[in-house]
This record gives sequence, C-alpha cells and structure tokens, in this order.
Amino acid sequence: MDRLDAFKAIAEQASRGELAFPTNVDASLKLQQALNDPNCHVDHAARLIQADPLLAARTVAIANSVAYNRSGTEISSVRSAVHRLGVRTLQSLVASLIMRQLGSKIRNPVLKARSAQLWEHTAHVAALAQVIARRVSHVDPDTALFAGIVHEVGGFYMLAQAEAYPQVMEGEPEEWVEHGEISIGRGVLSKLMIPDNVMKAVEAMWSGLRALPPETLGDTLLLANDLAPVSSPLHVRPGATTTMAARTLDFAVGDGTLTAIMSESADEVKSLTAVLLM
Repeated sequence: MDRLDAFKAIAEQASRGELAFPTNVDASLKLQQALNDPNCHVDHAARLIQADPLLAARTVAIANSVAYNRSGTEISSVRSAVHRLGVRTLQSLVASLIMRQLGSKIRNPVLKARSAQLWEHTAHVAALAQVIARRVSHVDPDTALFAGIVHEVGGFYMLAQAEAYPQVMEGEPEEWVEHGEISIGRGVLSKLMIPDNVMKAVEAMWSGLRALPPETLGDTLLLANDLAPVSSPLHVRPGATTTMAARTLDFAVGDGTLTAIMSESADEVKSLTAVLLM
C-alpha cells in the first residue's frame, strides 16, 4: 500500500462514519452532543463539565482569561464559569479536548512531536480567529474560536492513524492537502457534528481563497492561519503568505489598521492561547 492508497483507505472509513476513536473521545463526543442540544441549560452544562476534572479546570481558566474576563473579576466555580462563557464556548472547549485526545494514544516520538506542533498551531489560530472576528471581520467570535479549534481535525485524525498506516507520513506535504485533508477532514467533521457554517469556513481554508479585509468566517480563519506564529507541521496552506509576509501584513480597518488592532489585542490572544495549550 502506498501513501495515496493509505489516504484512500482512511478517507473511505471516514466517509462511512467508521472512525477509530479512542474510548475517551467517544465520551467527549457524547458530551458534545449534549451541549449541541438547543434546550441544554447552562446549569445542566455545568454539571456535565464538572464530571471531567481536566475540562472543569480549563473552563474556569478560560473564563478568567483576558478575552472573557473584561471586568477583571476572577471566578473559581465551574457554575460561574459556565454562566460567563455560555454553552457555545463550552462546545469549543470540548472540541479542543477531543483534538488533544486524538493524539493521546500516539507512541511514535516523531508523530507525537508533529501532533504537539499541530495543536500549538491550532491554539494560536483559534485565539487569533476569536480576536479577528470581534475586532476586524465582525463575524461571531465564539463561532470563530470553535472553527479555529476544529480546522485541523482531519490532520489530528490522520496522525492518530499513522501508526496503522505509516505510508501517510511519506511523500510531499502537498499530497496531504490534495488527497487526504479534504476527504478525511470532511468525514471527521461530519462525525463530530460540526455545523454547516463552520464546515463551509473550513472548506474555504482548503481552497485558500479569501478576501482582505476579511468578510466571512472563512476569511477570518485564513487570516488567523497566516498570522499564527507556529505553522502546521503537515503542509503550507495554498495561498498562505510566507512567515515574513504575514508579519508585515496590514490593511485599514475602520479608523485603524490590522497591525494596531493585533498589537492592542496581544494580551487577549496570549491569554486565550495559553488556556488552550493547558
């Protein structure tokens, strides 16, 4: 079996919904499904979050981050944190937990290092997307955070399967973009019950086409990807700027510029990224 055959085999499993998730991911998927229920009350969500100590700690931490604690008043209870964040932000935290769990069973040190870098990249993109959405593109920031967290889920799943299909790590990175990312990513996103608007935003990243200044959720995600200080270990995205170009990327936004806005928001991005990397 060569690399393309390995991609095809994993993609076919994904398209049929036959995804090999670790047991802890299955539990998190059930939690995500409960949070997706439009009738899920925040008090019920708090009880669900409290059942997972790691998730409970991250929920309190993100509620106290600069991005969500505008008043400067720290809180220490899960219930208070859930009320401050709301169910939609909790969905992002559960999604981040699932991404980490996908890499938790990897034993190969090379694959483990790539998974760690991919999560660091993801955390930066998610934090940047939240701020860009709120300050620049004016799309929903909670949705942008969620989209940033799940945009590389196909890559995480592929790395988790690489020990069973070692061929996927051979060859050129462009082959992952062309033959693996879309087919595998779409199957995993469907399994995770990702909303259509987020799915379309991730698909926009796969094409690499965007507008500047950003107007849509897809544009927001692509700009966050360009500005992220840590790149994906799997590929350079089509149409992405070079690292140096991304650092000098600037345009007018209202009465200011992107550079000024990102400078003003640096503490928010740093705080949010740190929580996601916990």
